[in-house]
Amino acid sequence: MERNDEVVQRAERKQRAPLTTPTDLTPEATRNIAGALNSILADVFALYLKTKNFHWHMSGPHFRDYHLLLDEQADQLFAMTDPIAERIRKIGQPTLKSIGHIARTQRILDNDAEYVEPGGMLSELAEDNRMLVGRLREVHGICDDSRDIASASLIENWIDETEERTWFLFEAGRRLDSTGH
Repeated sequence: MERNDEVVQRAERKQRAPLTTPTDLTPEATRNIAGALNSILADVFALYLKTKNFHWHMSGPHFRDYHLLLDEQADQLFAMTDPIAERIRKIGQPTLKSIGHIARTQRILDNDAEYVEPGGMLSELAEDNRMLVGRLREVHGICDDSRDIASASLIENWIDETEERTWFLFEAGRRLDSTGH
């Protein structure tokens, strides 16, 4: 009978234990990487919502092209969120838990304006993506310093995707030259 009680007690202790995942990274490294990745995650969520906002409120003669471009880019941003959060959990740290947590952590500024010109939307999103690339490079450095190859590898792909979004937004936002081209 005592054995069953011991098993139950062990099970209860495990249920009360915080979420931990074993890793060979140091506790300091996991805290630093998770903090940096949570900031990136908050920025990606903020940029996702801003991109969708501009997608929903696009207007003008290039509406269809811009509308589709922003939808594609929003999908790409949203696709980043789960791998970022899961990477944080894989190294044994907690991730963002709510919209409020995102709002407290994000560095990408919201745009709640009633109306934004299409060119202004593209320009603002291009700048936000450019800033995100810089932050991704910073986090890559933190991962390199901690020898977290897996996080660094993911970040390399996100840098490439973010640079592409920046490029597309920049090119789509260029004004036509005097010849109409």
